[in-house]
Amino acid sequence: MRILLVTDAWDPQVNGVVMTLQNTLAWVRRWGHEVEVISPTGFKTFPMPTYPEIPLAVMPGREVARRIRAFDPDAIHIATEGPLGSAARSHCLKEGLAFTTAYHTCFPEYVKPRFGVPLWITYAMMRRFHAPSSAVLVATPAIRTLLEGHGFANVVDWGRGVDTELFRPGPDRFADYPRPVFVNVGRVAVEKNLPAFLSLDLPGTKLVVGDGPARKELERRFPEAVFVGAKRGEELASYYRRADVFVFPSRTDTFGLVLAEAMASGTPVAAYPVRGPIDVLKDPAGGVMDTDLQVAALKALTLDRTKVRRYAESFSWEHSSRQFVSSLVPARSREASVAQAA
Repeated sequence: MRILLVTDAWDPQVNGVVMTLQNTLAWVRRWGHEVEVISPTGFKTFPMPTYPEIPLAVMPGREVARRIRAFDPDAIHIATEGPLGSAARSHCLKEGLAFTTAYHTCFPEYVKPRFGVPLWITYAMMRRFHAPSSAVLVATPAIRTLLEGHGFANVVDWGRGVDTELFRPGPDRFADYPRPVFVNVGRVAVEKNLPAFLSLDLPGTKLVVGDGPARKELERRFPEAVFVGAKRGEELASYYRRADVFVFPSRTDTFGLVLAEAMASGTPVAAYPVRGPIDVLKDPAGGVMDTDLQVAALKALTLDRTKVRRYAESFSWEHSSRQFVSSLVPARSREASVAQAA
């Protein structure tokens, strides 16, 4: 099958969307499918407001349409709602092509704290974008329920996995910081609610792995915390496995891929009982959820790291990728394909 993926999020960005797409495509290609990716690479771009490290394509409509026609895909998946995703959506609607979409980010909840836009307005925009989609793929049942409550249709599950070879337990703990070490990994941005973590009265060290627009302000407000910047690959994995607890203060993530990565490293999770964590931490062996994040973090210290790892092994990129492929739809109906061939 010839699969076209259209995404505004791609290398060199480091986030859950990119990781999910890359891991999925690795399995899809392993199964023999041909994949074409339309990403910001090769387009004239401008930096996304408040996310300058994310490039957005400038007026990509004509080139996106050309590349879709040239590839002639059997299935089209539009992963994001940015300029490339919007251009692909417009072309598909014009040409009568069926496509699927994904809801990776709680965009309304991200926009409100930045620009003050009421949730109902942004949800209406998102609902309109996804309305023509044959299937709107979401990471968890909680997000499916959320979207259906806002009038979204054709919402289907697309779970997440974790690389259990890269993210693995190890015997070493941090020797250069006072222990216990409570770590957070992710974008340092307002929607991640990091002050809820950094303001906790906890022993040892609070360590933040990641970068983003809020880093300088948070470094100023919380000088006792350690900020090490963004890490990748084996270096990133070492931060997970050497930590004592992974603290996840976000209330807006659709899944929280970092939760699975932490648990695969044997590091227990502390989180609020909100969407994302409630779907990932289905077994108390993996972490602690509490409305008091400090209580959750301290309780997580007592968990058995071997059991944490064992629970994480239930997350499989292979299973996630099979869900993705099974959700795809033919871009053209059989009748349309025959007519085009004639």
